[in-house]
Order: sequence, then structure tokens, then C-alpha cells
Amino acid sequence: MNFNLQSMNPSSSFVATRDQALSVFNHPFSQSHSFLVSNFKNGSFPSPINTHTRRPKTHTLFTTPKRFQPITGCLGERNTPAKALRQILESPGAHQGPACFDGLSAKLVERAGFQYCFTSGFSISAARLGLPDTGFISYGEMVDQGQQITQAVSIPVIGDGDNGYGNAMNVKRTVKGYIIAGFAGIILEDQVSPKACGHTQGRKVVSREEAVMRIKAAVDARKESGSDIVIVARTDSRQALSLEESLWRSRAFADAGADVLFIDALASKEEMKAFCEVSPLVPKMANMLEGGGKTPILTPLELEEIGYKLVAYPLSLIGVSIRAMQDSLTALKGGRIPPPGSMPSFEEIKEILGFNSYYEEEKRYATSKYQLYADREGSNAYSIQRVRDDSEQRGQSPQDPVVEVITPDVYTKYGADGSRDPFSGIWSRTLRIKITGRDGFEKLDVRVPAGFLEGITNIVPALGGVNLKALLDDAAEEVGGKVLLDFNDTMGDRIQVFLE
Repeated sequence: MNFNLQSMNPSSSFVATRDQALSVFNHPFSQSHSFLVSNFKNGSFPSPINTHTRRPKTHTLFTTPKRFQPITGCLGERNTPAKALRQILESPGAHQGPACFDGLSAKLVERAGFQYCFTSGFSISAARLGLPDTGFISYGEMVDQGQQITQAVSIPVIGDGDNGYGNAMNVKRTVKGYIIAGFAGIILEDQVSPKACGHTQGRKVVSREEAVMRIKAAVDARKESGSDIVIVARTDSRQALSLEESLWRSRAFADAGADVLFIDALASKEEMKAFCEVSPLVPKMANMLEGGGKTPILTPLELEEIGYKLVAYPLSLIGVSIRAMQDSLTALKGGRIPPPGSMPSFEEIKEILGFNSYYEEEKRYATSKYQLYADREGSNAYSIQRVRDDSEQRGQSPQDPVVEVITPDVYTKYGADGSRDPFSGIWSRTLRIKITGRDGFEKLDVRVPAGFLEGITNIVPALGGVNLKALLDDAAEEVGGKVLLDFNDTMGDRIQVFLE
């Protein structure tokens, strides 16, 4: 049900879904009034109630129109990522979209000049979990990774929604989650659970009826969210069943409301042509799996001539990243650093990541003096000592800059507290933290100065309840090494702390 909601600008209005309207009521700016949300009549909202007099007000629904103008834009004329993607679909030519797997790879796609990109479940599973794309990665992990990606770029991103992570109701939740994460489009497939990469063995698909129902559920979720997210309907039935079955399912997906059709792992150029003849008014997506997939690799011009609109390159970025890291590790193990031509300079890395833009924007908020506050007394990571330039002592302007010396909050009982020999006592000692997995393999072996206790629990959370200062009190005067702790945590890993 839609409700006509009066805009903050009296000369205009917009139509919001019930869920959108309720989200406006939950906005912090609306908390100055209480609303009888349960008393909707004929699609209209009740007047707000004055919380002091309990009488209905006679003015417009929102009393702070300027504050609500951005919300009007969100529900109205804002140029959404999905709208930008639809403009690409309506433009001539076949449009290339590399598949990214994190914020950095997406940023590189945008910097290279591509109009949009995909997320690859294959690549995200590899980069985030170090595991194959065989159904290990979850909906929550994909949404979280997707949000990091969409926030890193301004180009539209099409998210890999796998098989929707369950039945039709799960598909609806997935679509709504991807909308909130900022995706412009979502790819939904008809594989069973656990699903698998489209060009690998052992794929199975659900029935025709269930496959079509997933797309209908996705379309319903889009309507309920008031979104225009692009729904890409994918079928894996070409390899699981037959070409004829995949063509039938594509027609059915188009009839169910899909915006783009995609048959994965077509085996020849002829099959690709047959696919593009199905539902000719609905755009088609091609998957150019690099390095030896089942589908022939064609140029963008060839794909355009066949009838494709979107072209995905799923493995290029993750593939070259793997090889580059392997080569770099080989060089490091051999006592060398990677050659200059194999990696960007430090200045280039900073530019890519946005350091220079950050520095420029930071200048807008620069002040002549800075003051740092401890989060809590006695446990702050840093203590502050303010030292003025001696020119101030000579009576110069109080506008002169203040130099702040930041010293770590350390364990000071044995040296480093102003004594003449700051490396005496405990400061001449080292804490060695070693963790051995229950499988016998070493997981961690690090050394830190014994005086620096702050942050050790960030390295080994299991040490959070241990009074390391008391252990150091007992062991500080002893000569030679000493085992301070030796225990197994709840995971069965052996944790050892040595004072060296």
C-alpha cells in the first residue's frame, strides 16, 4: 500500500511506501512529536500530537522542513546507483565490468575509467575466507563486504547474490539487504545449496517453479523497498541440464520481471547467439571467465554484435593479485624486495588510497591548538605533555603554535620514569608471546618491550584477564629468562609468555 506523504516543500509532493514512511517517523528529527502510526485512514497520515497539550496540531506534518529536505531527496529525485546502472543499460554498446572483491580493488576499477563493476562471490570467498567458492561464504559476509565496496566508489556496483541463500523468503531478505548495502544491481541464480562456481563440476539447479519463484520474490522485495535495484536473473541449467532448459528458464525469468538475463557457462558462440535471441528486449549479460572457462572469450565488439549488453570479467583482478603476491613473496624469501617495476611507488600508493585528498580536506578543519582527552583516567593509551616554544616565554603572542609531546602510557615501576638510565630494570627486558595451535603448528611468536603493556591484549585477547603487571613485579629482579604464563585457551591453543 502506498501513502501520499506531503512534502516539506508545499508546492511539491512525493509518494512513499508504507515502510519508507515509517522510516521517516523513526528519523531522529521526528522525535519531537509523537504520531499515532496505527491510525492510518484511507492512505493518509494523522496530524501530529503536541506532547504537551495532547491536542492535534493544525500545521503541516513536519515542523522542520529544511531538515527534512535531504530525506525528501532520498525518496524522490535522488540519482540512485540503480538509476545510474539503468542509464548504462539504455546506452548503446556492450559495457565491460571487471569483478572486484574489496574496497581497494573497486577503487582501482573506478580509477581505470570503468562505468560500473561487479562483485565476485568467487573472489570474495578467496580474499576474505581463503576458501573455494563452494557455498562457504554466507549472506552476512557478502553484505558486509559489499557495503565496504559500495562505500569506496561512486560508480554503480552489481552484487553477486548467489542463490539468495535459501528459499523465496530468504531471497527477499537478500535483496533488501543488498539494497541497504548500496548495490545498484543483484545477480540471483537457480542453483541448489550449497552452490558452486558456475564453471566447476557438480552443479545442480532447483526446479523450474522454484527458480521462477525466486525471481518473483526478488521483484516483490524491490517493490516493497521502494527501490529500483536491477535484478539480474542467472541460470546454471546449461551445464546442469541442457541448453534448451536454460533458454526456457531465461524466458520465464524475463516474464517474472527480471531486468537482465544471464546464462552461465554457455559452451559456444552459437549458443551465445541463441541466448541473445530470447526475449530480445531484455538486456543480456556475458561472463568472460579468464584462464580457461567453458565460455569462449570474445572481444567487447563481438559480444555487442551478438547482442550482449553487460560483460563481466570475474577473475582478472583476483588472478593477477595472486600471481603478484606469489612473485613478491618469492623475492622476499630470496633476500630481495620486489623490483620497482612490479609495484607502485609509495607516493603512488598514497595517491591511490586517498592520502593526498585527505590532507587537503584536513586543512579545512585545522586549528592553531589541539587538545587530546583521555578516554578514561589511568587506562589511556597516551599521556599528554604540552611544551611551549621558548618564544612564548619571551612574551610573544599567545597565538604562537603549541608543541605537544605525546608519550605512551607505560609500565613505569622499573625505569623509563625519569631515571637516568631509561633502559634499566624492566626496560632492558623483552616479553615473548608464543601461541601454538592444538595441531602443533605455530600461530604466533612475537616480542615486545616488557614496559609496554598497553595493547598486548589486542594481540592476544585471552590475556585480557591476566594481571601482567603483578607477574612482572614478581619476575623483574630475576636474572635470565622466566616463563610467566603457560596455559591452553578455550580453543585448545597453547599460550606462553616469557620474560627474556
